Amino acid sequence: MSVLHSIIEGVRLDEQARRLTKSELIERISGAPAPRSAIEKLASRELSIIAEIKRSSPSKGELSDIPEPALLAETYEDSGASVISVLTEQRRFKGSLKDFTEVRGAVNLPMLRKDFMVSEYLIQESRAYGADLVLLIAAALDDHQLRDFYTLSQELGMDVLVEIHDEEELERALAISPKIVGVNSRNLKTLEVDTTSFDRLIPLIPENVIKVAESGISGVGDILMARRTGADAVLVGEALVRSQDPGQTLRSFLESVESV
Repeated sequence: MSVLHSIIEGVRLDEQARRLTKSELIERISGAPAPRSAIEKLASRELSIIAEIKRSSPSKGELSDIPEPALLAETYEDSGASVISVLTEQRRFKGSLKDFTEVRGAVNLPMLRKDFMVSEYLIQESRAYGADLVLLIAAALDDHQLRDFYTLSQELGMDVLVEIHDEEELERALAISPKIVGVNSRNLKTLEVDTTSFDRLIPLIPENVIKVAESGISGVGDILMARRTGADAVLVGEALVRSQDPGQTLRSFLESVESV
């Protein structure tokens, strides 16, 4: 079993354990704060940063305790982040919906629920907890699921980041006319990183689509490289949560692009 399929198996088990009833879910969705436009924020700078709250990963293990995710999120917002991403997968990333809720109450930026969306329930649950943006991973979904989950997300008012890893997944993603496409340089089956995928894939994404570089962004050089390939935004987690001064690190990333 690949790492990706192992993660998905755990996600499905955890979903079943915490499922709300249909009436509870509808009530929470109706009471959730109105969605904020991630697209508008990501398009507002020469290069935008999706700053991630991430405690652990399958490839690197423990990254940071993050005892107060809301405080870290406030630092990200004050330092120029355009979107806040919160990992909610429990088993491999040590995230939770509790983290998401705490951050939602602390910041005014659009928020990405970073998890493995493998059912309609998870899409609905994301909106119920106030998500503005959800992640759809092409490698984890068939064509029907990709289209159906994308449509449902939009009907609920959320933007969608469609994640791809290769040319075949990009072709599948473009078939649903996405507004945001992320190129993940980490192979979710082997966990290896190959940032040359930015060079190969980002130029193939249509001009009117927001292009996001994901994984392998650890320093200013990586930020500039991603921008040169045509990325409109980068998603950064590990480099920020491991930094002694996440706010200054984030500002230095933004300043590096503005000074070119």
